[in-house]
Amino acid sequence: MNIYDIARLSGVSIATVSRVVNGSPKVSPKTKEKVLAVMREHEYTPNVFARGLGLDSMKTVGIICPNISDQYMAKAVAYLEDNLHQYGYDCILGCSGYEQKEREDYVKLMLSKRIDTLVLVGSSYAGNGKSEFDTDYIREAAESTPVFMINGRVEGENIYCACADDYHAVYDVTRKLIGRGKKQILFMYDSDSFSARQKMAGYDAALSEAGYPVRGELKFRTRNDIEYTRDMLLAYKNLEFDSVVATDDGIAVGALKYARVKGIRVPEELSIAGYNDSILAIGCEPEMTSIDSKLEVLCRTTIDHMICLLERGGQIDTYVSVPCEIVKRCTTDF
Repeated sequence: MNIYDIARLSGVSIATVSRVVNGSPKVSPKTKEKVLAVMREHEYTPNVFARGLGLDSMKTVGIICPNISDQYMAKAVAYLEDNLHQYGYDCILGCSGYEQKEREDYVKLMLSKRIDTLVLVGSSYAGNGKSEFDTDYIREAAESTPVFMINGRVEGENIYCACADDYHAVYDVTRKLIGRGKKQILFMYDSDSFSARQKMAGYDAALSEAGYPVRGELKFRTRNDIEYTRDMLLAYKNLEFDSVVATDDGIAVGALKYARVKGIRVPEELSIAGYNDSILAIGCEPEMTSIDSKLEVLCRTTIDHMICLLERGGQIDTYVSVPCEIVKRCTTDF
């Protein structure tokens, strides 16, 4: 019986068994007891070689995102990798796609590697809000290794989340549009992710507070695709709106192109606000007002907290909310 057998019988990685053997605080109590029970059952006593394998820390972090071609994801991975290298850590990157089974399978695959912890980038990992079972695989992963989430929130032991304050960001920009006399504010989104739900809740709250009805026909689901969004808006002949709040800059640029085709003046007749303050916001004409979701701050905070947990055994917050900033450009007049 050796450390590899204990890992197989316990259903955990070799690194997790090594953490238990070395008394590391990085393993959840439930997983620790499961490994210890197997060790007791098989009368396993770690030898000096097992303790000296250096498996307790491989200084490697697993990072999973849905799609690295997405600008937000690509920037997040770049920020994460840069911060990890400053602490002497390497990373393994994987792209899971957006389907539930794909996400679950990729998390299992990443856990089979000898990683110190796992980072999930993007709010789609927090489910669609319809069932807690959608995120059970994350809680199961956290039994073996700490899980850090960027812009997604899942409750559970050994899970640490850093999120942009999307609710108040969209609330604030909607209130500013209302303050300029806008009454038909179109909310454009492309998913039911945790982030999108927070943004929609901020939009709803701002309208309700101003005494405006929350109208379903002014909640417009599209793709995060410029041409697709433009063409969908052009196809809706009876959709009337005087402003747009979009959950991504790509969607907002689609609305801007719609205005160009229709001969609608921006911002005089139509105000538009995007999200994430990406290169798209300054690459269009006129330049786009957009919400800076502080992705760099989220990534730096995540890695700083990770190092505190992994190397110092410190106590860290399980949830951090980072305020966003409205970057005013030429598509709004507030």
